[in-house]
Amino acid sequence: MISRGILLDIEGTTTPITFVYDVLFPFARRYAGPILKTADVRDLRREYDEDVLRGNNPPPWTEDGEGYFYWLMDQDGKSTALKRIQGEIWIQGYKNGELHGEVFPDVPPALRRWHETEIDVRIFSSGSVLAQKMLFETTKDGDLTRFLNGYFDTTTGPKNDPASYRKIAGAFAVSAEEILFVSDVARELDAARLANMKTSLCVRPGNHPQPAHEHPVIMAFADI
Repeated sequence: MISRGILLDIEGTTTPITFVYDVLFPFARRYAGPILKTADVRDLRREYDEDVLRGNNPPPWTEDGEGYFYWLMDQDGKSTALKRIQGEIWIQGYKNGELHGEVFPDVPPALRRWHETEIDVRIFSSGSVLAQKMLFETTKDGDLTRFLNGYFDTTTGPKNDPASYRKIAGAFAVSAEEILFVSDVARELDAARLANMKTSLCVRPGNHPQPAHEHPVIMAFADI
């Protein structure tokens, strides 16, 4: 069956992992202190209390949650509160020109091609929806958001939970069987397949090795 919808991951799929780890994460760490002093950290505190109950031994809570924020970053946590605050920091960077979105060279032509053939393309990433939009708005190839019809983050659900993909499929105007999910993480693809989506593992330079899996492999979006 031909895919009428495509759901894309960002890190390691549309965008180099090095951009995330060498640019975005250090930027968030550099500017976190001032942002946290004025940010709403109630959801961060709720997640902190949950980590304490689970015995994860986070550092002692401070009024602005700064120590816990850095601890989550060190764990590469997919915390919704963490991603929201990181997103607020990145958005300021995109707006003042310190940050510019980065995508692999094959991404813009693929997005244009899919748009011209009326394929519904959307994004699912752990980063906040607003941060996703800013990344695609500010690439050296121009604003790519005109080729994207929707964005999903961890407020939809975890990326390794089939329920998240069922919810996302409901937002498309096509059935789950007609949607292709592309990611660099096999466990996410396993979850999407359980939701009846088609899947492809994206192998890019610098991506983390994956365990044995049964997903088709692509090296570039031209392979789709």
